[in-house]
Amino acid sequence: QVQLVESGGGLVQAGGSLRLSCAASGSILSTNAMVWYRQAPGKERELVAYITGSGSTNYADSVKGRFTISRDNAKNTVYLQMNSLKPEDTGLYYCNTVPPDNWGQGTQVTVSS
Repeated sequence: QVQLVESGGGLVQAGGSLRLSCAASGSILSTNAMVWYRQAPGKERELVAYITGSGSTNYADSVKGRFTISRDNAKNTVYLQMNSLKPEDTGLYYCNTVPPDNWGQGTQVTVSS
């Protein structure tokens, strides 16, 4: 199985920015679609962003205009740039393949007001 390692989370004030990274083993990341999910305690997991192997992207309405998903195929890494963060963005963020068969440990994002 592909192994995914998320990093880059932290504690920031509302309005701040973070860039999350997802490092993947193997070569699947170069050709497959990848996604970012997030889940807050007591809430359902939600899809945040999606990127295809060719670079096409899509976003949840709640993050459009604020978050940007990108990928560096040479590094087998997917990124999530998060700007203008809001307290409701708080949660544990996961990246995954499509279909989502490779869950990592996630990285915690906490946005304070």
